[in-house]
Amino acid sequence: MDAKYQEFLMGDFSQGFTKYIGMEAVSSSDGKFESRMVITENHRQQDGFVHAGAVSTLADHTAGYSAFTLAGEENQILTIEFKINFLAPAHGDSLVCRSEVIRSGRKIMVTESRVYDVNGGEEKMTALAIFTMAVVPKKELVR
Repeated sequence: MDAKYQEFLMGDFSQGFTKYIGMEAVSSSDGKFESRMVITENHRQQDGFVHAGAVSTLADHTAGYSAFTLAGEENQILTIEFKINFLAPAHGDSLVCRSEVIRSGRKIMVTESRVYDVNGGEEKMTALAIFTMAVVPKKELVR
């Protein structure tokens, strides 16, 4: 991944829904992407924990961008499926997600996301997810 493409991905990460819920890019390198989301009361469910949907969205979107780092500018990444294990309720002040490509193919990539609950500067893994991503040429996508 060249510096120009990396800069593009870092800026492209937060838009639309992901920007609305406060997700932001932290760092990227070949096959890896890290993101962060500051938690507000709007992210919490009825018991005060971070909603599973917010955790899942952070894991999925970050996993997709880890795949983007290897896909090339002519391609898009679409999630085909994922499985997430919630290891502990998140209740801190932010979440950090670190995603990595496990298997990079021309048409399919497998990625993993680890989501950490950050509370008072201490990190505790709150979720572990694995994703199957499709690599789709941009010219084949119809909006």
